[in-house]
Amino acid sequence: MRAPRQVTIRDIAATAGVSHQTVSRVLNDRPDVAEETRTRVWQIIEELNYQPNAIARSLIHRRSLTLGVVTAGLELEGPSRALSGITKQAEELGYTLLLKELPDLRANNVQRILNSLLERRVDGILWAVPEVGDNRGWLEEQPGGLPVPMIFMTMQARPGVSIVAIDNYAGGRMATEHLLEQGYRHIGHVSGPLDWWEARQRKAGWQDALLAAGVSVAEWHSEEGNWSSASGEPAIERLLASYPEMDAVFVGNDQMSLSVLQMACRRGIKVPHELAVVGFDGLPETAHYWPPLTTVYQDLQTLGFTAVQELVRAIEAGRDEQTVFEPQSTSLRPELIVRESSTGRLGLNQGHTPN
Repeated sequence: MRAPRQVTIRDIAATAGVSHQTVSRVLNDRPDVAEETRTRVWQIIEELNYQPNAIARSLIHRRSLTLGVVTAGLELEGPSRALSGITKQAEELGYTLLLKELPDLRANNVQRILNSLLERRVDGILWAVPEVGDNRGWLEEQPGGLPVPMIFMTMQARPGVSIVAIDNYAGGRMATEHLLEQGYRHIGHVSGPLDWWEARQRKAGWQDALLAAGVSVAEWHSEEGNWSSASGEPAIERLLASYPEMDAVFVGNDQMSLSVLQMACRRGIKVPHELAVVGFDGLPETAHYWPPLTTVYQDLQTLGFTAVQELVRAIEAGRDEQTVFEPQSTSLRPELIVRESSTGRLGLNQGHTPN
């Protein structure tokens, strides 16, 4: 059985009674087309179910209309949510994605993956791997840079590198300042793994907020988890043993916060009256923890959107000889969502609870 013939621009033009050049101008959203003609052409496109040829488009524009995306740790909440935003924004801007996943978050031997993307003529590369340990060391092996624009997500600012990241330091400060405003003074911290740049930034925000308020910070006022719910319980148990006067805790993510709340319930510790708890991430499920969890919301979908927008801006600048793209760091500020887990002393008097 012969496959049905694919509809072409010339078929659209013949049906609409216009030239194929006019159809091309409509498809490329050119302004030099009468509105009535534009409406008629789009109507015919829908009626004939025309599907643009991506290969032909790439030849016309002298680019592949493909973005390379390198990621890792997709089993974790953060990287997977960011990838969702990347996918949606790339599709909206007319790009397809070529996805590569590193075998390990700490992988530093990445030349093979870079070569694979470049061989497929991607227009740009989005490095969506969190900064963990020395997994950015390979940057020093690229002194001349790459032949395509590159945007990094979630890493410490570096000269000459374009970065889009959540302001984790600000998030750690706002969580701790909220607890201070509620009247708590003995505020501990359960961090994520400290070889993660994000975990270190959140911990630094906690520490600096306490020092700015005149509250001393000691080494035994914090413990380290590994982001998982299971790791939160032993971390908070160790913290309570070393810091028994602790009356509040800022936990590095919402998943670890869940086991902190469970431990408090099992030990008969009243939250928030005896132990206030603030998490980080803003997972939708936190509204249904008991008590509902105060958390620092990081919009990872917007992080993905912004990274794609910046990468496409760099690609467009590279095609325009009159435009110079200057590498820059873009920092997205998180938002505090206040709920019952942290408002026992002074009441719910700030922030907001989302629908």
